[in-house]
Amino acid sequence: MARMSLAKPDLSDSTAFITGTTRGIGKAIALALAEQGCSIVSTGKTSETDDYGEQNDLEGTIEQTAREAEALGVEALPIQLDVRDEGNVESAVESAIDHFGEVDIVINNASAIQPAKIEDLPPNRFDLLNEVNARGTYLVCHYVADHLKEIDGDAWLLTNAPPIKTDRAPGSGPYTWSKLGMTFMTLSLAGELSNFDVGCNAFWPVTAIDTRATRYFGMGTEDDWRTPAIVADTVLEILGRDPAEFTGNAVYDEELLRDAGVTDFSEYNLTEGDPAPMSAQMTDPEFSRPE
Repeated sequence: MARMSLAKPDLSDSTAFITGTTRGIGKAIALALAEQGCSIVSTGKTSETDDYGEQNDLEGTIEQTAREAEALGVEALPIQLDVRDEGNVESAVESAIDHFGEVDIVINNASAIQPAKIEDLPPNRFDLLNEVNARGTYLVCHYVADHLKEIDGDAWLLTNAPPIKTDRAPGSGPYTWSKLGMTFMTLSLAGELSNFDVGCNAFWPVTAIDTRATRYFGMGTEDDWRTPAIVADTVLEILGRDPAEFTGNAVYDEELLRDAGVTDFSEYNLTEGDPAPMSAQMTDPEFSRPE
């Protein structure tokens, strides 16, 4: 099976600060890292406690992900986080470092999504896409950079964002623009931290991934979707490499896993057959799978 083909890294001495862990890809990444012994800082907007201290009965919370990580035998710290809020980002990073002493893996996963034509997308939604995606990634990178430079050993900053291979994406221009901003921040940081063993890379799925957002926005059908596990395995494959050597890259999940020796991707598919590379086509019209 596909996942059995991968050698999983030992992360028992690591701590990961991950944005957007309440559900979907972020949660899958958090639990995949926890399975390899990594302590988890679970962050996101949805908490079981509201602003007034009252309990929320919500599906998908930072606390739920933290409990599931702890059930795998690691320590987990839930921190409520709105990546648009500078003060909130700064205090969340400080709290994570104070609690664990060191955070050597940072993953920018939190994103707003709304694929729409320019003429159809309201200006306030354009602002939201850029505030959460590009600005939120910038804020996290800004407040973790000095800490990552000081780590005695390997360190990583990874971002869930697409390769920069086109200047347009018909039907989803504003959303794609905001996601490419996330990639720019990550690849620029790779250059800024090139004298330190910090691997800064972006990763992006070839197909649409089965998440609540994918279903809400009707991004294709289940025949074209894969599970979040393929993205989590992509992150694990990156973390198993040498950050001093593997940095400044923006990779597709399928291409990276093929390079790692995976030949059977059926385990990740929701249905039988080969899903269409919808997400890749949004940012790279020339993308094609190997024959």
